[in-house]
Amino acid sequence: MAASTLLSLAACGTAAGSSSSSSAVSFMLDWTPNTNHIGLYVAQKLGYFKDAGVDVTILPAAQAGAETSVENGVADVGFTTLSNVAAFNSQGAGLKFVFDLTQKPVARWCALASRTDIVTPKDLSGKTFVSFGSAEQSAVVAQMIRYAGGTGKFSTATAGTNTFRTLTSGKGDFGGFYVTWEGVQSELDGPKLHCFVASDWGVPGNPDQLGYAVKSSWLKSATHRSALKRFIRAAMKGYDYALNHPDKAADILVSEASTAQISRRLARRSMEEIVSGKYWTTSDATSVAGTTNLDEAQAYLDFQYQAGTYTDADGKTVAAAPQAADLSTDDYVS
Repeated sequence: MAASTLLSLAACGTAAGSSSSSSAVSFMLDWTPNTNHIGLYVAQKLGYFKDAGVDVTILPAAQAGAETSVENGVADVGFTTLSNVAAFNSQGAGLKFVFDLTQKPVARWCALASRTDIVTPKDLSGKTFVSFGSAEQSAVVAQMIRYAGGTGKFSTATAGTNTFRTLTSGKGDFGGFYVTWEGVQSELDGPKLHCFVASDWGVPGNPDQLGYAVKSSWLKSATHRSALKRFIRAAMKGYDYALNHPDKAADILVSEASTAQISRRLARRSMEEIVSGKYWTTSDATSVAGTTNLDEAQAYLDFQYQAGTYTDADGKTVAAAPQAADLSTDDYVS
């Protein structure tokens, strides 16, 4: 969300683009490799993909983004969010959300802990938000500020490649972070942060349904559907391994995504946070659920629609809120 976004770091595999083979699946990351992607690297390393009969190529994040890359056929599957699928489909894309990794919010909206003038989101009124220009994020921040009694008005500054540096330089007052990665990084290495959770401050539903999406037309092929189901089941096995063997999985991530130069200490501590916080699980703490909570999804989509976030290709607000049941499916999870 904040640091080193969309750097084209080499991941696992060397081929680029989508393969025509029914057993081949190309996957595009959304960001530099981190614990959100750990199930992929574990499944690759431990042979889960091979056992499932799928040849997986993990592609580094592209400047165009995983969503555009999947829509254009550069990759078969991409890491994204359900709300991003809603935004892209509102403008004419044909994406389908097929696996939901995160089952509870992981985003945090933070100022440096040294900013004693920022105690609640109300204090963000008139401050500078370090962002990537996302209408969705701006709607969340405005709602949090208003809910806390503020004006909902703020200015923005471009995040660049590292939100931590932007905040410490004094060019911005607050920004968005993922608690399971940058939040951990802050705890380990600083600077310390003071953070707010959107759901505590008037934002409904779950804003952070992170997972996998494909192009809907790609699913018209029975061979693609079969490959996708086997791919997702193998990836889920990789995530389950990470939940049950967090240190070993973290070490696999570090070694398999070696070009990213991930700190082993950070990867291990991130997995500790994920396991203890139960960010990926529901009733069974040892296994990822993978399913999309439609009620939480729809509540958030309705909120963003009312904020005017979703526009068509002409820049006009869409006539109705995107429907989570149309945007997502659990058919490939079980």
